[in-house]
Amino acid sequence: MHLIALEQEPTSERGGQELNLLEICHGLKQRGHRVSLLYERPGNLLDRYREFCDHTIRVNSYGFDRRKFSDVLNFLPSLAQIGTIPTSEDSIIFSNVYHTVFWGYLLSLARQLPFVCYLQVPPFDFNRQRLLGLKGVDRFIAVSDQTKQNWCKLGYEPEKIDVVLNGTDPEKFKPAVDFAEVRSQWQIPQDTRVITFVGRLDHDKGLETLLQAFQILSKNHQNVRLLIAGKPLLHVNPKNYQECPEERSKYQQSLQDLVLNLGICEQVTFLGHITNTDELYQVSDVTVVPSRFPDPCPRVVIETMSCGTPVVASKIGGIPEVLTGEFAGNLVEPENPQALAQGLAQVIDWRSQDPELGDRCRAHILRQFSFEKMLDGIEKILVNMVNTPAKTPVAAKH
Repeated sequence: MHLIALEQEPTSERGGQELNLLEICHGLKQRGHRVSLLYERPGNLLDRYREFCDHTIRVNSYGFDRRKFSDVLNFLPSLAQIGTIPTSEDSIIFSNVYHTVFWGYLLSLARQLPFVCYLQVPPFDFNRQRLLGLKGVDRFIAVSDQTKQNWCKLGYEPEKIDVVLNGTDPEKFKPAVDFAEVRSQWQIPQDTRVITFVGRLDHDKGLETLLQAFQILSKNHQNVRLLIAGKPLLHVNPKNYQECPEERSKYQQSLQDLVLNLGICEQVTFLGHITNTDELYQVSDVTVVPSRFPDPCPRVVIETMSCGTPVVASKIGGIPEVLTGEFAGNLVEPENPQALAQGLAQVIDWRSQDPELGDRCRAHILRQFSFEKMLDGIEKILVNMVNTPAKTPVAAKH
């Protein structure tokens, strides 16, 4: 099989979607498949793709605003590229986000190739191009049942949507060999309780709720610290999902102002974007995922539990599909600081009160959420799609 992956920007600084694609592509390459990457903007993961991809090709634009003549002109070279993309009889097109489906559909139609779209985000409003592109998708892969249900509510056929939950590499994300040594390296006292947030900084992630909950918790826990890892990444609104870079520093400042107003400056640290998230999970007592939007299947939940660190998270989106069994007790109502504080308080002293909890966290991930299990599911779907019948045009529906 030859996978032609469509990505907007191959970067580790936006979130789990881009990292998922990199790991899927690399895993398929290791299993003997060929991979080509098509991207719109270069990012810090591009060099890693170049190490194993047959081709890494920059696409001028995956779409255009028909109201802007300059935007239309910018799209024309992308149309010309469709005839130059190297393909073979066993090629399959894979859109990592639905924002690339219009151009992906044109490519699949022109080259008579099967077309798969990876659903890693909840559905938002779409322009006509994306609606047409989505109608041309042969198969969807959703990262959770809840994500599938959200798309089905918009009229997409459930029979065309497979579900493959996220997974992680247990050899990368594993418990610290020496917890005391890791704490020493991070200059954190052994008796300090550490709560960690890892993810992009925006309203959807519930950071305001987290800070309010942490203030409540800190009143009864003197030696507690909150580490926040991530960079601001805001959007104008959830309908067009467009970045608003000028708002980044403003939002970061709003969080810092909230920390000041809540009187928790000495206990909260903003780490910015970090790459060694495994070490951060290892050094922590609890990882928190306070999302206020239907988070499809956040990697952070799986990664941190693979490191033996429990999670307290919002009962929303696909998160309850990961926190099952005894871990369902760590789910809390979204946007409820009091509930989140109580959830954290119940778990934060687990090292002394329930020292085997870390082992149970990791065992849960090894049983159900390994990367190999995830890759098996995706590979099976893609291989089955390679020999689909020739494509025919579809009519756009609104």
